[in-house]
Amino acid sequence: METTPLAVALISGGLDSMVAAASMREAGYRLLALSIDYNQRHQIELAAARRIAGVLGAERHVVLSLDLRAFGGSALTADIDVPKAGVGADIPVTYVPARNTIFLSLCLGWAEAARARDLVIGVNALDYSGYPDCRPEFVAAFEDMAALATKAGVEGERFRVHAPLQHMTKADIVREGMRLGLDLGLSWSCYDPAPGGLHCGLCDSCRLRAKGFEEAGVPDPTVYATAL
Repeated sequence: METTPLAVALISGGLDSMVAAASMREAGYRLLALSIDYNQRHQIELAAARRIAGVLGAERHVVLSLDLRAFGGSALTADIDVPKAGVGADIPVTYVPARNTIFLSLCLGWAEAARARDLVIGVNALDYSGYPDCRPEFVAAFEDMAALATKAGVEGERFRVHAPLQHMTKADIVREGMRLGLDLGLSWSCYDPAPGGLHCGLCDSCRLRAKGFEEAGVPDPTVYATAL
């Protein structure tokens, strides 16, 4: 009988979700990988998600289609320009309404069906001020909701949402990825891919990625169309 614990990891294709899932693997978990094709502007990230799921040895990788362009409301799901002027303090237009709530709910559904009780998400400290669904209180509240909303939960089996990068900076995450022996060049961060499959170099996500590698003192394997 298999006794190694099973976790469902949200794998977006980005650096953070890659490192979060790898840290769970190191902790002794088997992985199921879930990626969401929400008709996002940066569809190229799904190819990265497939690479990452393979490298991490996920037992199964599901790419679930859920077209959030039907709702819009974000530069990633509507005809709204992706900001390129720098990272601001307010909630940015690249915020997708309730995205992590939706994605973790799907993750929870698969976890209950697969008899897994552990969920993994790559939220981190850099997102606190910008994205409300990346904050510690959101993660804690989701765990409480899962206890009320599932058969397993009401029968006393607690679901846990692991956010191992929660209190890390992007530089910390880069260092952790290197410690784990990951090829960080397999990941994709850019919100607005440039022609030729390049990171644009100017969107918030590109800026944070580049800054993380620089502050970590690690060579950046990313090819940017525009270098800052």
